[in-house]
Amino acid sequence: MTQRSPKATAERNRTLDLASALVRGAIAAGLGLGSLTVLVMVVWISSPYPDSGPGGVLRAAAGVWLLAHGAGLVRPDTLSGVPAPVSLVPLLLVLGPVWLAHRAARDAAEPEEGRPRPSRAGAFCAVTAGYLLVVAGAVACARGGSLRPDPDTLVFPVVLVVAGAAAAGVWTAAGRPFGPLPSWSPLVLQEAIARTLFRDRAEAACRSAAAGVTVLLGGGALLVAVALGRNAGAAQDAFLGLAGDWPGRFAVLLLAASLVPNAALWGAAYGLGPGFSLGTGATATPLGLDGTPAVPHFPLLAAVPDQGPGSLLNGAALVVPVAAALAVAWFTARRAAPADAPRAQAWSTRETVRVTLLAALGCAAGTALLTAVAGGPLGTGALREFGPVWWLAGPAALVWIAGIGVPAALLLRLWRLRTPGWAWRRDVPEADEPPATATARARAAATVAAVEAEAGEKAEAEAAIGRRRRWWAPWRGRGGAAGAAGDAASGGTAPAASSVPAPGTAPDAAPGALVGAVGPGAGRGDAGFEPYDFLPTDPWHGKDFREARWASLKRGSGGLMADFPAGPADPADPVGPAAPAGPAGPASPAGPAGTAGPASPAGPADFADPADSAAGRPAPDPDRPGPTP
Repeated sequence: MTQRSPKATAERNRTLDLASALVRGAIAAGLGLGSLTVLVMVVWISSPYPDSGPGGVLRAAAGVWLLAHGAGLVRPDTLSGVPAPVSLVPLLLVLGPVWLAHRAARDAAEPEEGRPRPSRAGAFCAVTAGYLLVVAGAVACARGGSLRPDPDTLVFPVVLVVAGAAAAGVWTAAGRPFGPLPSWSPLVLQEAIARTLFRDRAEAACRSAAAGVTVLLGGGALLVAVALGRNAGAAQDAFLGLAGDWPGRFAVLLLAASLVPNAALWGAAYGLGPGFSLGTGATATPLGLDGTPAVPHFPLLAAVPDQGPGSLLNGAALVVPVAAALAVAWFTARRAAPADAPRAQAWSTRETVRVTLLAALGCAAGTALLTAVAGGPLGTGALREFGPVWWLAGPAALVWIAGIGVPAALLLRLWRLRTPGWAWRRDVPEADEPPATATARARAAATVAAVEAEAGEKAEAEAAIGRRRRWWAPWRGRGGAAGAAGDAASGGTAPAASSVPAPGTAPDAAPGALVGAVGPGAGRGDAGFEPYDFLPTDPWHGKDFREARWASLKRGSGGLMADFPAGPADPADPVGPAAPAGPAGPASPAGPAGTAGPASPAGPADFADPADSAAGRPAPDPDRPGPTP
């Protein structure tokens, strides 16, 4: 027994995938052709006066199916003997073939269970080839019918339509990526596509352009509906005059329904200003209908305005391009200033104008393309030109949307950036400030307010006791101020004592804030922690402050400490003279912010309590263990 090599298995799977994609394309084309043939056969069977047999019906169905792909048809049997072209494509019929080709390419490019992802290029080529095989068979079938295909229109646009739908299907199966361009494309365009910012702006412009085209189509359809409502009698006479039996009326109704998108595009071109042609010698615009129209007797053509200058009601059609421009501006402003994003992430004025102009250009290109396929010749002579003029409708759309859309987009952007009175933007934090930073800033603001209030209270206390303020020490603890007030009330002459910082930090202190001072009531719970920003650089320079500090320590000792010595201060000691020492030696009082005075060798005096020193009690020995509870 022999075993297949992995290379042979991979080649076999690749061949099967290509064959499957080819069959998918052929099936998609066959479904479109078969459904249309069934519909034509039903109409032919129900008709009481058939003009041809089943073969003629099949050839006519093949010709109509080719017309749905954009192919031009030729009607050889005419009264003059000159073949008449028929190139007006019913746009509603185009949706079926395009959707089928798109679906076949998407299914062929998607990976199946147990098999690797097929090649995208291979799936595209196989689906397109399978579809075009059926197209070639339909061309051969319709060559001898009453509607023969024009060979010049088979490559363009039939092949282009099929290939475009298949390419869109493969792109959809791949997840609609915006990958790198081919190597032969311009380098500037490759670099632009690689930027995320460019892709975002391009996507926003495409969405806005699509919205503008949609509004134009909707406005054109509304204009046609209003015009048909005004001329309902003429439309009914045309409908009943084309066919006297119900099968014929059903066929006319189907044809009119398939031409509804064409009528909407005609109405959009009418609202834009250039209007549409009703033959070589007549043009319908909002200003009026010039010339003599050569139009067939058809229900939808009853919406054509009467001859003569236009009225105010005809000028109301100009609302359609204004609405399209406002739609483009609205969609652009939504991306320029999103409601759920901070103000810092909004587009600049230049970016908003640039994207709006790009959207206007895209809307103009789409309008020109759609109006080009919405019309076409219906015969020879005066009917050679029938429908909108695409090279006038496109520039008109560009002028309307760029002229109105750009100012409207800028105004909408400013309106959406307004913060006063709009609650949906109040709760949005800034881009460079996360919510934690905003909370910290709010706490800092509250701390600053508390410090300012404390400074005001301190100034009032100092003014009450008549003490001179220092510009470099405006912040004091609340305990010290309270002690000074108590001394003043009891008749004491000592000034208010400055606060002595606590040896530890308060657990409830805000992050980044220091601990407040402790007054004479420390340890009894009547003095809290007060935050302040920084400590004075040299708060103990001067005799007045040394005396105030000594008085504070004396009050805390319960009267056990001696008075402040009257001798001169040591210039080398920034804290002042030492307190009278007990047997253990002099104790060095604490410096500012809980730090000790000048560095000295460690000893028992360093751990002495001022109260014990004043009372003559020996200082505790740090090496001796404490009492056992």
